[in-house]
Amino acid sequence: MLKKIQESSENYLETILILHQRTGAVRSIDIAAEMEFSKPSVSVAMKHLRERGCIAVDPEGYITLTEEGRAIAESVYERHLLFTRWLTSLGVPEELAAEDACRIEHVISEETFRAIQKHVDG
Repeated sequence: MLKKIQESSENYLETILILHQRTGAVRSIDIAAEMEFSKPSVSVAMKHLRERGCIAVDPEGYITLTEEGRAIAESVYERHLLFTRWLTSLGVPEELAAEDACRIEHVISEETFRAIQKHVDG
């Protein structure tokens, strides 16, 4: 079972996962640019995630997800992708579907998500 963490922490972990997939390397400045947050805000969040054991930061400032951080990020991203796909299939414009998916992905239970996933994926 995954650790329950705050929605903002889930968003940071998901962003780290996406950036790593996109570029192969992630630094705080990349996260700040992607999320449109200030560098100091991101630094505080990275300290918190490091203390929780969700990320590691090397001496050059590159951020990687720990096993636990990756599991959380992948779970959130899986939800995001499913909800975005489902909402667009219902006729919701893609940008709005992605925004709504970002909100939905954090509030539903694992049981409800799996039921929706089973329904959507047939």
